[in-house]
Amino acid sequence: MKLVCVDCNLEVSSDLFDYQCKCGGLFDIVHDTANVDAEYLKRVFHERLSERMTPYASGVWRYKELIFPELADEYITTKYEGNTGLYASELIKSYTGAKNKVWLKAQSENPSGSFKDNGMTVAVSHGRSLGYQRFTCTSTGNTSSSLAMYAAMAQGESYVFVPNKNISLNKVLQTLAYGANVISFDGTYDDGIRFYERHSKELGLYICNSINPFRIEGQKSIVYEIAQSLDWNLPDWVVIPGGALSNVTALGKGLQDLKNLGFISKLPRVALVQAEGASPFHRMVAEGRTELVPEPAPYTRASALNIGNPPSWKKALRTLEETNGVTCFVTDQEILDAKAWVDKSGIGCEPASAATVAGLRKLTLQQVIDKDETAVCILTGNMLKDTDALHEYHLGESPSSNYPNKIVSAQLTLNEIGAMLL
Repeated sequence: MKLVCVDCNLEVSSDLFDYQCKCGGLFDIVHDTANVDAEYLKRVFHERLSERMTPYASGVWRYKELIFPELADEYITTKYEGNTGLYASELIKSYTGAKNKVWLKAQSENPSGSFKDNGMTVAVSHGRSLGYQRFTCTSTGNTSSSLAMYAAMAQGESYVFVPNKNISLNKVLQTLAYGANVISFDGTYDDGIRFYERHSKELGLYICNSINPFRIEGQKSIVYEIAQSLDWNLPDWVVIPGGALSNVTALGKGLQDLKNLGFISKLPRVALVQAEGASPFHRMVAEGRTELVPEPAPYTRASALNIGNPPSWKKALRTLEETNGVTCFVTDQEILDAKAWVDKSGIGCEPASAATVAGLRKLTLQQVIDKDETAVCILTGNMLKDTDALHEYHLGESPSSNYPNKIVSAQLTLNEIGAMLL
């Protein structure tokens, strides 16, 4: 393993870990797989599916050789994350206008309820191997609850910086319940990032946001799992939501790993979906610019996407270039409508996750994605992460007409309701 700067290509040993290069660019982790026996690895990954009560029962650490081969097992902090469901939904296929298979990868089934667990298990494990006991992040919610859970399992401390508006209280309460020290501040996610970039070393804090390349390595396992579940035959498209852009970065790295090792014969195309009120990356791509212009006051009801200056945008751009990918934005109403249908399918998700289904529907209607092509939508967070969204949509004064099921009036007697249902 080595660290390579995404800006100046400086290479340093992974033993000389740092979050940023001297030039200011972020580091990426690069593995030497030149002498790897791919068929042997396939057998190992398959055999680990039946393991119980070992680190390799995890849907992340099952792929340790491709994620963090040098880590001693004693430092692995795991809650058997990953191993999440991959569902082929006829209801969602119909909703999006697709004629072929549409799968939903429910990262919402992770132990803390979001995809962040795939990366956080690796980050906290790496921090422990360096001797850290104090872990930090800034978060709109999912990162903080995941960090708090793993820090607690490692018998460490977590310090979480949370903006004081446009977040989900459910996620903050989950973070508090895991024992985190929660610092609510007046500002945005990006302000929190800038604060601990300046002060984390003097405070002895190990940073667990997506600027940490070990987070990205763990999140690669999501696409490994999808590929292994489908017998190493990926669909035509992978649709993914974009906030901080760590997930699409990890997806791109994982796809390249699988292609380089010969596990898959071709790369699927990637569709990155942002919310309209927080879409600086989509605007950059759509306008053909090479530099991202931050959104100083982002806002979307899908709070996990409420990021105006995504730190991993250069890495994400590389993923789009390598996969001939596309971007789009969807409105908050499109997100909430899509969420209602994902929930009705029996799978469920938080608003930010539903951006993928809304995006697939939009791109299919625009004929960017052909109706006959297959797709997998990654659902990033559990439906109970934001119960306010459920209340507003289903019990608000003006629920959407796009969703057919309504609450039966409480003004009727049970006998009257029974007669109505007959």
